[in-house]
Amino acid sequence: MTGTLVLAGTPIGDVADAPPRLAAELETADIVAAEDTRRLRRLTQALGVHTTGRVVSYFEGNESARTPELVEALAGGARVLLVTDAGMPSVSDPGYRLVAAAVERDIKVTAVPGPSAVLTALALSGLPVDRFCFEGFLPRKAGERLSRLREVAGERRTLVYFEAPHRLDDTLAAMAEVFGDERRAAVCRELTKTYEEVKRGGLGELARWAAEGVRGEITIVVEGAPEPGPGELDADELVRRVRVREEAGERRKEAIAAVAAEAGLPKREVFDAVVAAKNAPAEGSAEGKGLS
Repeated sequence: MTGTLVLAGTPIGDVADAPPRLAAELETADIVAAEDTRRLRRLTQALGVHTTGRVVSYFEGNESARTPELVEALAGGARVLLVTDAGMPSVSDPGYRLVAAAVERDIKVTAVPGPSAVLTALALSGLPVDRFCFEGFLPRKAGERLSRLREVAGERRTLVYFEAPHRLDDTLAAMAEVFGDERRAAVCRELTKTYEEVKRGGLGELARWAAEGVRGEITIVVEGAPEPGPGELDADELVRRVRVREEAGERRKEAIAAVAAEAGLPKREVFDAVVAAKNAPAEGSAEGKGLS
């Protein structure tokens, strides 16, 4: 008989949010794999429980090396509980490799549902939640960050990101550059903690606010791209959208076709706007429009 891998959600702030099953799993697991064993100790103390199984560290630095060891324990019948510092394992946290390896060996994987910064921020944002996509952390380098944002510039679903507080202002400024200053967003800070705050507004406004310095765990929720009707986009906006797609790696022909489809316009109209921008003098020149 093989064992079971249990992914357990842990509180993202208020320890009172811990699911009741978490305490039972902590007390009965044969092995508890924790992202930070010190934080695990504080959690068990707060919950008033005692782990009887072996506790091992499982974090980004040793995830690859420790996964085979845990899989062998699972194959031998162990019940392995995986917990991260906050939220659900494998969601921008260690866990994916272990889950994939367990599935490959036909080992049972189950979960103890718990708090989620992604869903909590979505619910509090005031933005549409019927369709959304989670983008995790953006790249740290400015150029790579812009490139990643340009890939989703036309995405109509609500977007959710995690970000470090010291990079928040740069990230919001990059989002404003790619998505537009007026695109609605919400910055959710310290969710479920004492100093919880949700700051809502346009990306340009939020970028200026963040420039003053923000602390705490951050989740950003961004409104999806609008669905324009025929003729609603002016020539400058059509050109901007083509440029964004080109910078994301699309060829101009494909970028023009995609923008035309988004806007409900003939491809010729978008093509003419791009040509006009390329040939425009001085401030409307190729350099000014980013087209060549």
